[in-house]
Amino acid sequence: MNVQAEAEKRIMNLPNALTGFRIACIPLVVLCLQFQGRMAAFLAAAFFGLASITDFLDGFLARKYGNVTIFGKFLDPLADKILISLTMIALVPLDRIPLWIVMLIIAREMAITGLRAIAVSENIVIQASQLGKYKTIFQSVSLVGLCLHYSYLGIDFHFLGLILLYGALILTLWSGWDYFSHFKRLFIRSKG
Repeated sequence: MNVQAEAEKRIMNLPNALTGFRIACIPLVVLCLQFQGRMAAFLAAAFFGLASITDFLDGFLARKYGNVTIFGKFLDPLADKILISLTMIALVPLDRIPLWIVMLIIAREMAITGLRAIAVSENIVIQASQLGKYKTIFQSVSLVGLCLHYSYLGIDFHFLGLILLYGALILTLWSGWDYFSHFKRLFIRSKG
């Protein structure tokens, strides 16, 4: 097998295919949020929920079966950030999510992405923290509730989504501070 075929085989594995599926769901979520009514809200939540589940599955499968690739390391967090960010942005004009929260969450994501780029240039590895994983879970579950928006089975999903979103905001800011603190310690140690 030649080098190019081997490289294509490594890129086209199940975890990367799940990441590709997540990216394909993004326009469907945003499209559904352009329409009013329960069916559109339900479909947006369903597509977002499916996409979020793939975020947890692809990493698990990549580690379990040794299919971790550089392509996957790049694309997986990017797909996650785009899914979360575009869904939140699409919810703003529907008055389902406060703009200031969206701005803080996206600003944090951009800052951490920049921090990681600096860390890589300094040969410093910053592993994903448990706080970051909890942040992603809270963001995802809150956005499912905010996409659903209506009450189902006596549960006000909009209210539930907002409560979880405030929890996600706290975890987002806390984990951002934690990343910067961790980077500072590693940076000082590498230079000392």
